Amino acid sequence: MEENKGFSKNLNEMMEFPKDGVFSKVLAKSDTFNYTLMCLAKGTDIDSHTSTKNGCVQVLQGKGTFKLFDKDIKMEPGVFIFMPKDAPHSLKAEEDLAILLCLSE
Repeated sequence: MEENKGFSKNLNEMMEFPKDGVFSKVLAKSDTFNYTLMCLAKGTDIDSHTSTKNGCVQVLQGKGTFKLFDKDIKMEPGVFIFMPKDAPHSLKAEEDLAILLCLSE
């Protein structure tokens, strides 16, 4: 597997914004982690849900609102969000929005 040898990718070159909805590309995955580039079209909502793993979101491009538990977090480039497992969360893309989603045990 590529991740066992280490690798690098240019996320800016990999971004693809759909006309609506979400484009996602798994960068590396195992039984204990998952790193995914997600590109959301402006106006896209991801309804409240939870994960069985700890997660973090790094905003790469665009703007939106992330709701963690009952707190609204302004999403813009450079913002890092940590969410413990089983934490309810949702998001709305106010512009085309690119994030790096990392899930781990």
